[in-house]
Amino acid sequence: MSNKRDSEAPHSRIRRRDTAAVASIGCMVLVLFWLFNELGSLETLVAIATIAALSTFYYLTISTTLNPTPEALPVRDVDDAEGITKARAQIMLENLPIPVLLIGGGGRIEIANPAARAFLGLGAATGHLSAVLRQPQVLEAVSAALRGKTVEPVEYSLMAPVESHVRAFVAPLASEEDPSLPWRAMLVLSDETSIKRADRMRADFLANASHELRTPLASLAGFIETLRGHAKDDPEARERFLGIMFDQTERMQRLINDLLSLSRVEMDEHVRPSGRADMEAIIEDVVDVLRPQIAEKSIELSLDVMPAEVVGDRDQLLEVVMNLVENAIKYSRAGSSVVITLSSDLSRDQAERPGLILGDEASRLTLAAPVSEAGDRYAAVRIRDGGKGIERRNLPRLSERFYRVDGQKSGPREGTGLGLAIVKHIVNRHRGGFTVESRPDAGSVFSVFFPMPKMQSKVQAKPVA
Repeated sequence: MSNKRDSEAPHSRIRRRDTAAVASIGCMVLVLFWLFNELGSLETLVAIATIAALSTFYYLTISTTLNPTPEALPVRDVDDAEGITKARAQIMLENLPIPVLLIGGGGRIEIANPAARAFLGLGAATGHLSAVLRQPQVLEAVSAALRGKTVEPVEYSLMAPVESHVRAFVAPLASEEDPSLPWRAMLVLSDETSIKRADRMRADFLANASHELRTPLASLAGFIETLRGHAKDDPEARERFLGIMFDQTERMQRLINDLLSLSRVEMDEHVRPSGRADMEAIIEDVVDVLRPQIAEKSIELSLDVMPAEVVGDRDQLLEVVMNLVENAIKYSRAGSSVVITLSSDLSRDQAERPGLILGDEASRLTLAAPVSEAGDRYAAVRIRDGGKGIERRNLPRLSERFYRVDGQKSGPREGTGLGLAIVKHIVNRHRGGFTVESRPDAGSVFSVFFPMPKMQSKVQAKPVA
């Protein structure tokens, strides 16, 4: 009984008390009227009964309307609270950007959030962890956690399709649902590629910069010492030395810019871009910027382009085309020609291995190749120069850092040897391809191709020479 009173709402008790008070006052007033002979005994009894009936009716009506019985109220018990907590935890897990998996008996994946499915390439159905993650150290750590053991984080690396570094955190979770399986394992995968790349970039930058800057700095120091000595009163020597010093300073500036650009590209190489870029507009922008260099060498430029949209970062794609066209102008003979073509809606084979443009005696090599799927379509940019060509033995090293072919290491605008390395890393990030075809005394053709949006790959393919 006490429990029933305790569970009753406070405002219900207040209404009951107020109703009883009003009825009592009414009855007392009627009794006073009877004592002073204002009402007869029968009339007084009838009035008291009427007040009592009306008070009871009022109380029951108000209580039923404003304060439903406990049976009509929704009651949240312990099970409902646990259900709400689980639902909220599920929402948090699905929106967590870090891959998280719950591994059950036999290494079977019981739960995998969307980030884990995307990271491991899981489909709608879950299977065994060993089928999607072939890393023995991680599998051993999961097996130990399923036996209730605490394990240390495990690091592993993947080199294809792009380099990546992952740290796996494994923790045992006690389970009371199945006595035969008292433990499950929680697996959290942390992509630490950016951290590893940053550490390596810093070391490489210092090593490469110190090596490549040593020569121009030594030249500058030597010329300054000469100008301070016997050449300080020789106007002709002073002008010649100042010109050389200016060229060396420009080379150092180009070198530093290329090193910084390469570091930025490598930092994000494992992150595939998702934007859209108009390759036709990019080529037109590059040609407009380089027209003074084209005119300076009296080069005949030929454009054969068509509309083509690709998946990529416009600024980086612009840098790719800029590097390739600038190299074509730099290494072409004066008065020769440079041909730029843009083809759309090509298959992987059409983009990577078209017919040899420079003839059957030409050599072709793929410097970067994508991991493609059936139905993927590509847009290809090909730049043919009017240079003296590159021997076959030099082709594999073209995309190495600081590598320059013999005969291309001197001149007023000596290259830094980083341009093609930058091109290769940008192409890898875009999951595209990079090829070179060359024949001595006939020039070279550098080609890059990038994936097109799947819904946009409807343009009729253009014949490729």
